[in-house]
Amino acid sequence: MMKQHSHFPLSIKLLAGGLLVTMAFSIGFFVGDARATRSIVPAGEGMVSGIGETPTYLADDVDFKDFWDVWNFVKDEFYRQPVSDKDLYYGSLKGLLSGLEDPYSVYFDPEEASAFTASLEGSFEGIGAEIGIRDEQLQIVAPLDGSPAEQAGLLPGDWIVLIDGIETIGKTVEEAVTQIRGEKGTEVVLTIARDGAESLMEIPITRDKIVIDSVRWEIDENNIMLIGISTFNHDTTELFNEAVQEALASNVDGVILDLRSNPGGLLTTAINIASSWVGYDTVVIERTRDESTSYDGLIAPRMQTLKTVVLVDGGSASASEIVAGALQDYEYATVVGTQTFGKGSVQDYRELEDGSALKITTAEWYTPNGRTINETGIAPDIEVAYTLEDYEAGLDPQFQTAISVIQGTYVSEEPSEETEASAE
Repeated sequence: MMKQHSHFPLSIKLLAGGLLVTMAFSIGFFVGDARATRSIVPAGEGMVSGIGETPTYLADDVDFKDFWDVWNFVKDEFYRQPVSDKDLYYGSLKGLLSGLEDPYSVYFDPEEASAFTASLEGSFEGIGAEIGIRDEQLQIVAPLDGSPAEQAGLLPGDWIVLIDGIETIGKTVEEAVTQIRGEKGTEVVLTIARDGAESLMEIPITRDKIVIDSVRWEIDENNIMLIGISTFNHDTTELFNEAVQEALASNVDGVILDLRSNPGGLLTTAINIASSWVGYDTVVIERTRDESTSYDGLIAPRMQTLKTVVLVDGGSASASEIVAGALQDYEYATVVGTQTFGKGSVQDYRELEDGSALKITTAEWYTPNGRTINETGIAPDIEVAYTLEDYEAGLDPQFQTAISVIQGTYVSEEPSEETEASAE
């Protein structure tokens, strides 16, 4: 249900948050309740004023007179005139959110907000790469399947050092997105650092229209169904249900749920997917500063009796981690791959009356057993690396391990107690 408020007419709860797809900003959202806010100074040329009630909770060392002194000084002394009130106002709001030192809490001016909401429809123009911040450095979380980013050779975990020759140190995700995005057919050059590479790599990428196919599936020669989910979008639940029906009708021997390089998406979709195993039990727990809320499954557990393996990697984030964590907690699936990204915070996205918007972190996600997801991620039950050499050779050891788990032939590479004893 969407509630209307005077200053925040739209509230959207984000899962992908600051892990922003270039040109798409964020893939998924969940409609939530907007909260009442204090009065907002209107934006616009000649409309900015200091009139308004000063909040009583301000610290003693915060004096808004300083703000207006700086404002007037800039208006009077900046060498390039005239100075736009609108630009100063929007810039100050960006600075306000940056003061939280949270990469996922940001302010969008009207143009950025328009691009954000347009991108939620599931198609956009750009390179098709999910971008996040780790250790204060921009990183490729995951290139989307079949995207220009993937075709150009970008890999999860690549560090973005330069964008068209401009350093990225200190840039927010939104600033990077603004630089990387552009019209179909134009080119952007990313200079990246990659683990194992001896030097920086320049990767030119031609932008294109990106249409996200969120689910693909097939039954292989082993009678095992592979269901790959690239994002958790509006159409994902319907497509996933088609795959489930085929799996049940075909009496498959097991299911491999591939969530590698899946940056997240809709909370409701994540709950629906997990419900196919979890049923009506808790899928994820949201914890704010004041309370905890459990989100339970909504559909019958039709897949619960099937042997299931979930594939994850460092590009699995947000909604992917919610699903993987729930199936792991209830032991309905074996998680195979590498540690996930660790995007377990919740953002509310709210539009203002002038068309601008803000996105602010309000909570964190926990698995049904109370394990934190944020900054920690989901550790696989069976850790299997997928190296650059594997990729170039066309090998997929994670997928092969998943098959052996379902067939019951998997043997751990850890040394047995007898071997350890004899070694001593």
